[in-house]
Amino acid sequence: MSAPAKESKKLETKLGPTDTSDMSKLSPSLKALINAPFARPGQTPAPQHIRDVYTRIAREARERKYGDRPWVTLSAAATFTLNSPASLLILHDLASSSSSKQSTVGSSTTTSKTTTLTALSTAELIREIGLKCISFNGIPRTINCLGAFRAGLAQHAWSSQLSTTPTRALTPENLSGVAHRGRALWKSIYTPLDEKLEARLADSHPDLPVHILGSHYGPLLADPPFPPPSSSSLEGGKQDTEGRRRGGGLASVGRNLTSVVAIACLRAQTGVGPQVLSHVFGLRKGVEQGLHWEEFGGEAEDGKEEAEGVERLAGDEGCEWLLRSVDAIAEAIGVGFARWEGDHGEREGVKAKL
Repeated sequence: MSAPAKESKKLETKLGPTDTSDMSKLSPSLKALINAPFARPGQTPAPQHIRDVYTRIAREARERKYGDRPWVTLSAAATFTLNSPASLLILHDLASSSSSKQSTVGSSTTTSKTTTLTALSTAELIREIGLKCISFNGIPRTINCLGAFRAGLAQHAWSSQLSTTPTRALTPENLSGVAHRGRALWKSIYTPLDEKLEARLADSHPDLPVHILGSHYGPLLADPPFPPPSSSSLEGGKQDTEGRRRGGGLASVGRNLTSVVAIACLRAQTGVGPQVLSHVFGLRKGVEQGLHWEEFGGEAEDGKEEAEGVERLAGDEGCEWLLRSVDAIAEAIGVGFARWEGDHGEREGVKAKL
């Protein structure tokens, strides 16, 4: 027997053979370690005052005329990042229930609509935001939050109308279009440094820009095209502004709202200041390039107001408000994207119990 084989035999004798008869069972100590409180294995509960935080953000957005979808977008993206689906349900309830306001003049009371968002379109908007959060937060949080969010909506009769039709499946016929849209979005956000940034990423790892462009900017962050407008919408001279619905009834989170998603996610997770800066500039470039008019259907009156609101949001005062709003949500829910809870003593205490 060779020397390495002898050493291996000695080690196996010392440690004992590994039981591979049933790898589907975990020891109690391993299960306890996986679910140890200091590792924060569960989702974050909704704090008692989170509705007040969202309400203040909504009120400020309307006072500043930023529009409704931007405040819902930043709030949802930050909440996905902070892993609190219970808070998402509160956000949805607030955003959809505040779609009308009552005013009393004399003895008569009138109700006027203040947004095109409905319970259904708000839910679709939040789901689409959660999907795009994958590019900034990773897959697991979106899986868990979207699952819990969908389950929380099941009590409503209208939830049966939520879209079940996928729109991002890749086929040989659409590959070039997906790649083109991804490249166009990349250039729009990072111009004039888009090529330099791609080269820098490739220097870190040759497949890094390949994956970012081919798996995120193309198939996910750049929206699939809208379906052709119906004859009824053409006759009315209006585009669909109820949450900007696209194929299969899914919501659209367009060029500038995607920048809002990026800013909110990155700000909430902390530690990535350079990326926050890049996407603040990305939001401003989207407006500078006039893409917000196409995104919000600016020919319709509602679309014009939303497009002008995003112009205001992209300014210095608007961007400061966006960041401070995310900070308020993070302070309320708790900054926990990559923070390790508990000191060494607490971890040792759990370890000692195993």
